Amino acid sequence: MCNLVTFLLSVRGFVLFRFFSKMDWQGQKLSENLMQAMLAIFAFIAFVTGYMMSSFQNMLIIYAAGVLLTMLITVPNWPFFNRHQLNWLDPSLAELNPKPDIQTSNTKKRTAKGYQK
Repeated sequence: MCNLVTFLLSVRGFVLFRFFSKMDWQGQKLSENLMQAMLAIFAFIAFVTGYMMSSFQNMLIIYAAGVLLTMLITVPNWPFFNRHQLNWLDPSLAELNPKPDIQTSNTKKRTAKGYQK
């Protein structure tokens, strides 16, 4: 019983890590592009197959399978989506670097043409 509970907790942790961990920026872009391409390809395949077989039901089944496969590939945080990790600045090093000065400009605001004060 203890081994079963340990196994289920480890599987739960793996699933939660895969679905809810953060993806880097390039990984998000890759996932978005891959999703759009896969959905377009499956839509084309489903339409052609449905047209050739004269079956709307087959078209929907093929497209639904494509959507599920696309979700399986693009939604979890697979390792190939995390190839470009961001290197955050350590807080101790952040104090050593000076903050940029924000300069405010004292320029006069322009009014409408011909109505200057």
